[in-house]
Amino acid sequence: MEEAIETNWDKFYAALDEYWDALIAAIPRIGLAVLIVALGILIAGVIGRFTRRRMQARTEDPLMSTFTGNAVKAILVVIVCMLALHTAGLSGIAGGILATAGASAVVLGFAFKDIGENFIAGIILAFNRPFNVNDTIKVGDIMGKVKTLQFRYTHIKTFNGQDVYIPNSDVLTDPVTNYTEDGFFRWDFVVGIAYEDDISGAKEIIQRILDTHQNIVHDDVHENFVAEDELAASTVNLKVYFWVETLDFRRAALITKGEVIRNVKVSLEQNGYSLPADIRELKLYGKEKDFPVSLFNKDGQTKDL
Repeated sequence: MEEAIETNWDKFYAALDEYWDALIAAIPRIGLAVLIVALGILIAGVIGRFTRRRMQARTEDPLMSTFTGNAVKAILVVIVCMLALHTAGLSGIAGGILATAGASAVVLGFAFKDIGENFIAGIILAFNRPFNVNDTIKVGDIMGKVKTLQFRYTHIKTFNGQDVYIPNSDVLTDPVTNYTEDGFFRWDFVVGIAYEDDISGAKEIIQRILDTHQNIVHDDVHENFVAEDELAASTVNLKVYFWVETLDFRRAALITKGEVIRNVKVSLEQNGYSLPADIRELKLYGKEKDFPVSLFNKDGQTKDL
């Protein structure tokens, strides 16, 4: 019995010595594999940045160049890891990873469906998209400037300072409004004058403001004009149309619209035009009883009728 135990221990020690010798012999390969991974990741980063700079210089497209540079870096890192496993004598593991990748793709496809959709959508958007960096776009209810396009999301900076990360699948499938693609946008607003006011005179005053405002576009293609819009309950409504540049949408478009509205109001009032508020007509049919009515004078005193 004791001889059997000693024999088993001898086998265990012999196997342990064999594994130890194998580990000592594998240390150079493992060290070389670690070195390959370290240098490979460093070289992959350099090549990725080089690819990004070259593409940006050729295409002047920061979104596509960044996306392509990141994709090249990721592919090189995967190749380096496979090479390191083979160098360390773990080619069986590398082959198993590649063999199971295809089978795992189906399972992972269901498990990470949204991630896969966003990744594919990101690739499509990188090569065929409706916007560039610093374009002002609107996706759903989100409006702001495009900052970056990543594998899974599009980064938008809203005008109130919020950073919104929209999944690429939403950007690809939802309607995208680009306010700065051609650099121009037409604003409009309504101003109401009294029925007794001169409509032609009011239109001339507003048109002079549109023709002289420095931040409004003046060329043969983009026309700025005023037109009668509606006969409302208490006003004749005029609709004002004017074009602005939108390369800086927040400043050139939003601030300019406020300036035009203010100038129109001030000019109309200075020329004797009244801008009446909505008037409501109250009809009494004689069946009302105890209907209180009070009048207010300039001093704030009331008088009951």
